[in-house]
Amino acid sequence: MAAEVVAALLAPLGLVLVRKIGVPWRPELAMGAVVDGVAPMIVRNEDVIRHLAVDEAEFKHVCDRELAEIESRRRHYLGDRPPIDVKDRVAIVIDDGIATGATIRAALRATRMRAPKTLVLAVPVASTEALAEVGKEADDVICLEGHEFLGAIGYYYLDFRQTSDEEVIEAMARYCSHAKAG
Repeated sequence: MAAEVVAALLAPLGLVLVRKIGVPWRPELAMGAVVDGVAPMIVRNEDVIRHLAVDEAEFKHVCDRELAEIESRRRHYLGDRPPIDVKDRVAIVIDDGIATGATIRAALRATRMRAPKTLVLAVPVASTEALAEVGKEADDVICLEGHEFLGAIGYYYLDFRQTSDEEVIEAMARYCSHAKAG
């Protein structure tokens, strides 16, 4: 989805590598999220942690596993390319949909720490409750469809297959240095 936006805007494509920290016995449910970086950022979903009585050791174990996966993917997708410098620029963080908001909240906070001039969240579909919360992290929010009862993000797509590593690598090679002339 982001590749389509950067192609239209003639903008560079960057990655914010975020991994959901799933509840061990319900991995699709986010009890938090982690973002890569010099100092990885961890966002906890305290309501889920408390409601399901997840202990700190379980949380840390899943978090460490996801951090290792992020590092592996960063090397695989970017090689030795540095992240795009968003300082004093408009940064658009794009997601395919927002259910709980844990991963996008982490991505927005990590991007905000890099001091963009303006931070925009763009998403085609979202839970209205989650969007109200994560929207506070951005300067501007673009959401095509908000739903009080969202269900699964995949319900809103004709084709919701996982983007392959090869597709990510190809998009990064094509758009990483793509920048608007003038």
